[in-house]
Amino acid sequence: MVEYKTDGQFTLLEINNPPVNALSYPVRDGLLRGIKKAIADDKIKAVIIVGNGKTFLSGADIKEFSKQYKGPDITDVGRVLEASLKPVICAVHGQALGGGLEIALFSHYRIADSKAKFGFPEVLLGLLPGRQGTIRLPRVTGLTVAIDLITSGRHISAQDALKYGIIDKIVTGDLLAEAKSFAANVIGKPLDTKRLSQIPLKGAENADQLFENALTAVKKKYKGMIAPTYCLKSIRGAVKLPFEEAAENEHILFRELMTSGQSEALRYSFFAERAVSKWKLPSGASALNTKPLLIQTAAVIGAGTMGSGIAICLIRSGIPVVLIEQNAKMLEVALRNIGLILQDSVKRNRMTTDKRIECLRILRGANSLDKVSEVDIVIEAVYENLKLKQEIFAQLDKICKPSTLLCSNTSTLEIEKLASVTKRPDKVAGTHFFSPAHIMRLLENVYGLETSPTTVATIMDLGKRIGKVSVLVRSCHGFVANRMNKNFDEAQFLLEEGATIQDIDRVYEEFGMPMGVFKVSDLAGTDIRWLVQKEKAKLKGITFNLDTRYINGERYCTIADRICELGRFGIKTGKGWYKYESTNPHKAIPDPEVTDIVLTHCKNLGITRRQISYLEILERCFYATINEGFKILEEGIAEKPEDIDIIWQAGFAFPKYRGGPMFYASQVGLTKVYERICYYHKTFPYSIHWVPSNLLKKLASHSSQIPISQWMNFSNSKL
Repeated sequence: MVEYKTDGQFTLLEINNPPVNALSYPVRDGLLRGIKKAIADDKIKAVIIVGNGKTFLSGADIKEFSKQYKGPDITDVGRVLEASLKPVICAVHGQALGGGLEIALFSHYRIADSKAKFGFPEVLLGLLPGRQGTIRLPRVTGLTVAIDLITSGRHISAQDALKYGIIDKIVTGDLLAEAKSFAANVIGKPLDTKRLSQIPLKGAENADQLFENALTAVKKKYKGMIAPTYCLKSIRGAVKLPFEEAAENEHILFRELMTSGQSEALRYSFFAERAVSKWKLPSGASALNTKPLLIQTAAVIGAGTMGSGIAICLIRSGIPVVLIEQNAKMLEVALRNIGLILQDSVKRNRMTTDKRIECLRILRGANSLDKVSEVDIVIEAVYENLKLKQEIFAQLDKICKPSTLLCSNTSTLEIEKLASVTKRPDKVAGTHFFSPAHIMRLLENVYGLETSPTTVATIMDLGKRIGKVSVLVRSCHGFVANRMNKNFDEAQFLLEEGATIQDIDRVYEEFGMPMGVFKVSDLAGTDIRWLVQKEKAKLKGITFNLDTRYINGERYCTIADRICELGRFGIKTGKGWYKYESTNPHKAIPDPEVTDIVLTHCKNLGITRRQISYLEILERCFYATINEGFKILEEGIAEKPEDIDIIWQAGFAFPKYRGGPMFYASQVGLTKVYERICYYHKTFPYSIHWVPSNLLKKLASHSSQIPISQWMNFSNSKL
């Protein structure tokens, strides 16, 4: 994987480990052997390290983290590189990330083409650059830049790398030819100042105040994550300790992170996000054997917040869109708002002015469904009403060309019910975006009984094109995301029994969720769920009043209904579960009126309130969700645990450093989770979500912990 070439007075070490030139064992071994061979050859005057293919070195091979690590280590290679009396030059194209950047920092010189990227993304895996990255980078960039790059994991351009001193030169011609020319000019020059272990660290005078400020900033920005603070500890060691002691300190901190639950979860999340694209249907059709259709034009039905957001996703990706809205005034407002959102993207340097102009050029509004007759895909995004959606799908089936895919943004309704009113059920699917659609990463794609593999492949490919994390699930009421979202129901029951809104939200936020469940309800609009519940009850012929405690034998809480009956619809009305002031409309302020509503509700229903512990709130809110996740797996609604976890990460901002609800359950221990679910089922027999999952029961009864990668073997066996 490392080819040794001689070219006159130069040795070229060419790395060839596709697709990303990861620093796996053969690469490390090849580099070490190559540099030793070059050093021993008197005819060789300089060594050039280059990457073959699309990139230089993308970092460590993450798959090796869970295996017995085989030497040599990156530092073993690096020490020999640095000690060489012959100049070692890294010629970078593509990316020099993580261990790849560390190899470059061990070398004496670094040049790059103008499109190269540099960075230390280890923190995103719950780690730090553990091969002297935290003590070498500050020596070229200074502390401020090093702290920013290492704690954020962000990539920087070659231009910034040159500005910060990471590289010595940007080349515009042939990279290898330029590297030879550069090497020829440095042969024979002293290398002492090019060995970073021998030079003092820049900007250490104000280190204490700098670290104090940085610690405050990372705790606020990366709430709950330990890796950024460990990065700071290691960089601080680079300031306070001699070089070799700092390197040992870095290694100790790296090992602590490597064995932490957070890093395990983040590494799982890294692979899980890639696994969800490898979908497979019960028929055997899969991402590997099914070709998607090319979507060149689209239509979105409904110009509300969701429809407008979906339209933005499509036009940003260069797909022309017809936005349909019967209400002319509402359509006008939507088109204007889309323009403003794109203008904000320009202000934030996320889009150029020319790109905004092009996006608006390929967007047009219309008031009639007739305008969608020639598009390749239609995405319906109207109010969650089955009858209305069926009327639209029946019309679309008659208007659209036979090859057009008919998709719905429904968040709960079975796809089969929409497909049943068309003559093309094979071309009907769900494309469930999350609000705000132009920001949230998740696209929950839903297939029905008759949805074809080609349709599935097309919507999964479309999700990738528009920059979403696409996860495929089977149709059922609520699919995966909303079916599992038992948190709000259980939060209301806890509220009835004695917890406060602030108690419950605090547990959520300390767990790592960006917002508590009641704050989320206020942000989305308390009326959205209320209206869906009323529609669902209407469809089932259920009637209830504000004193209802059970519906069809299942526990129900009407506190949210009471809130909505009073017009408290959240931030948009200035009051919901909290109150909001016009001067700071997103600051949630506890409202005594809501406390009175809760207490009156409990008094009217004869409920005696009690003290509820932090642990009970945590277990009841998250274990109910986990239990439903196992039911979804055993029913085949989701193909694998990774699908569920990525849905929760990308759709509900579940903290990546906990892996997702299913991975979190594996870390807690399935036996313990199952026992607590059984306890709550016995305690609350009228809450159906506490009925234990058969799959969870089987996994929990096994004599040893079953790895999450093996769960589906049990699911597919007889339960």
